[in-house]
Amino acid sequence: MNRRTAFNHALAYAIEQANELDLTLLVYEGLTCTYPQANDRIHTFMLENVPDFAASLQPLGVGYCFYPRRKRSDPNDVVYQLAAKAALVVTDDYPTFLPAKHNSSVPPKIGVAYHAVDSSCIVPMNRMEKREWAAYTIRPKIHKLLPEYLQSFSLPQLKHKWTASIPDFHVAVDLAGIPALVASCEIDHAVKPSSTFRGGYENAKKRLKYFVEKNLANYADGRNQPASHATSNLSPYLHFGHISSLEVALTVRDYAEAHQLSSKEFLEELIVRRELSFNFVRYADFTSLESLPDWAKKTMQKHAEDPRPVVLTHEQMELGQSYDDLWNATQKELLLRGKMHGYYRMYWGKKLIEWCSTYEEAFDFMIYLHEKYALDGRDPNTYSQVLWCFGLHDRPWIERPIFGQLRYMSYDGMKRKTNIPAYIRDIEHLERTGQDLAAL
Repeated sequence: MNRRTAFNHALAYAIEQANELDLTLLVYEGLTCTYPQANDRIHTFMLENVPDFAASLQPLGVGYCFYPRRKRSDPNDVVYQLAAKAALVVTDDYPTFLPAKHNSSVPPKIGVAYHAVDSSCIVPMNRMEKREWAAYTIRPKIHKLLPEYLQSFSLPQLKHKWTASIPDFHVAVDLAGIPALVASCEIDHAVKPSSTFRGGYENAKKRLKYFVEKNLANYADGRNQPASHATSNLSPYLHFGHISSLEVALTVRDYAEAHQLSSKEFLEELIVRRELSFNFVRYADFTSLESLPDWAKKTMQKHAEDPRPVVLTHEQMELGQSYDDLWNATQKELLLRGKMHGYYRMYWGKKLIEWCSTYEEAFDFMIYLHEKYALDGRDPNTYSQVLWCFGLHDRPWIERPIFGQLRYMSYDGMKRKTNIPAYIRDIEHLERTGQDLAAL
């Protein structure tokens, strides 16, 4: 998942191993048409990073091979062809999406060592030996280990540069050719590329620079005010590994110290909360409500037969055609931008619990919508935030119909706490013009 050279522990480890073995190093990146909900949006965002990644590997002397599997009938054994000629395979230790599947299915089929390295978290996932149940349990453990890991590092120098030819199945990618390449793939072409986000390390760096210079000072007060545009908007880039959370954390910390700003609130979200999510998906079944705390499962069982006064069709909800103007705007933000503001996503999910016939239906539909439309939809953070709507990393609240002891969120509450009219105007402007009012 980590498609970058900067702050990439897996790449650093691969270079170290190549040097020990006196061998060259080839990086392989694949893009398949067969992942669930494969579509133009996800494909385009991933492809937009390929030119950046390829260009950054060249001066290191690392070979690069990119293979897009356009059709289901195309070969699906490229990684095995490459592994047959390798002394060692190094990959990402990532707990969701295709990497997790590959890390269990590929090793038994190749005849060489297969090493998975965590380059997604700042404190490696394996330093937490069990599931943590809340931020307050994992926070002191992370803070104790941070001095060891919250440090800049450089890639080692590769001794033997890649001089061999690149395999014939390699496809060179340039930005101008991406639409045609995407059009040639057997994927869902109805889900268009994001109106807002363009993939790649350089675009991620621009967003990071804009955030620290323009929004960091307002982050603590504005992060839960979607119309204030105070967040970093980096989650798509973090999810696909276009930028490292370590680089983001160091940049934010250093800028805050130099300009006498607070980075505490942002680093809490980026490190503690995000890595709590990685811990959860590593040790629990994030695809099922069975992974929830006992109190949440019990209260849902008790209220499973509660009548739902309003039940909407999936089509109504997917198109953002409910009676709730705020909810419609959040859904349209997902449809257009490919990302939803985290604070409103909580409200969005709570309403789906009301409007679906069962808790299981609501959960499955939330995951479906995220995997289809969200650029960060298969991220550990997203799975955790969806399950938060059902009680994960939360506590029991006052009992009420449908929700039982699950936290309830109301329109009136959102109206008191946020500027709903301003947010709706932003989304209407985006829908009407295709232009995002949030800078960058």
